[in-house]
Amino acid sequence: MPEYTKKDPELESNSLLDGQVADRVPETQLSPKIGLWELAIVFAKLGAIAFGGPAAHIAQIELEIVQRRQWLSREKLLDLLGVTSLIPGPNSTELTIHIGLEQAGWQGAIVAGVCFITPAMLLVWGLAIAYVEYQTIPAVGWLLYGVKPVIIAIIAQALWKLGHSALKNIPTWSAGILVLALYFLKINEIVLMLGAGIIVSLVHNLTSFQKNKSLSIFLVPFSLFPSPLASIASETHSKTWTAVFLSFLKIGSVLYGGGYVLLAFVQQEFVDRTHWLTSQQLLDAVAIGQFTPGPVFTTATFIGYLVAGNLGAIAGTIGIFLPAFILVPLINPFVARLRKSPWTAGFLDGVNAASIGLMAAVALELGRGTLIDLWTIIVAIVSLLVLLKFPKVNSAWLVIAGAAIGWLIKFNQ
Repeated sequence: MPEYTKKDPELESNSLLDGQVADRVPETQLSPKIGLWELAIVFAKLGAIAFGGPAAHIAQIELEIVQRRQWLSREKLLDLLGVTSLIPGPNSTELTIHIGLEQAGWQGAIVAGVCFITPAMLLVWGLAIAYVEYQTIPAVGWLLYGVKPVIIAIIAQALWKLGHSALKNIPTWSAGILVLALYFLKINEIVLMLGAGIIVSLVHNLTSFQKNKSLSIFLVPFSLFPSPLASIASETHSKTWTAVFLSFLKIGSVLYGGGYVLLAFVQQEFVDRTHWLTSQQLLDAVAIGQFTPGPVFTTATFIGYLVAGNLGAIAGTIGIFLPAFILVPLINPFVARLRKSPWTAGFLDGVNAASIGLMAAVALELGRGTLIDLWTIIVAIVSLLVLLKFPKVNSAWLVIAGAAIGWLIKFNQ
């Protein structure tokens, strides 16, 4: 990534007016480091409105952090996202921890991560209490009906912006398209990202291989190494908050792939092995995590409450997110160094291209289930046009507008 030390008037004008070249904004034009209070406000807001899963969360983070506030360049955000994709845990939460670390050190990492998680945790906790009381999930179909098309538009806009940075030549374009196609063949996401990174790195450096004999060590997923946490289990199967904490600590330390993969882990741990949940309770728990804002991993809050009450809700939440708060500070110092070696820089370019391919695949899957009639298509198109025309618009207003439209349509049916 080239360093810009002097202000370019043309570049400054373009980036500040329409956000089209935010990935190339000089460091002197980026906002200065900010305080913990501002971090808390921004990420609490994102945690309260970030519907739609990791792809949508990343899109909303890009809109808020890169376009509106210019805390990071788009290139830097992509690098952080690429590294985040190679460690276990919730990607969008880990990205917020990375940003907090970049802006305000370890205190910023804690504040950003906790504030992003807390709104969803509290909401899911309240729904869990209602679920135990009434044995059903409150009806929120009208809310999602209007909100989901807005989320599709936010993802599409982020793909357009991030794609300009990540897909910058034939090898990265090819990698992104190939990953998009292979995703639908059910190829593991980590295999796709690692494969794209290695191939793009080889293509970039093939001609200069003889000139550079020293290969930097590639980052590999932590789960390729034996983890002592993987053997942690509650042998007594007693429903205690400590057992809930250890179970989710184990899951959070080895889980790749986001909320959909979480379903398989939770099924194995809490339904098949311990028999603490029924299959229906598990599906209800995952549904709660899907239609509430913030990290899908707050499903752990819901399950923890079902198993061990209020202490279980707290223990489950801390257990599944704790590995992220440990891994991100460990890996963050290496992000800048990755760009200094042509081999690791090429590898990261491939991983970034794969991330765009995976986001596009998720957008297509979500779109099939979301754009189901004329109204949802109209809401999605109008939202996308607003985002493209006014790139600094606050996505919270679009989410609120979508919810209101959904309520009006359902109310009049």
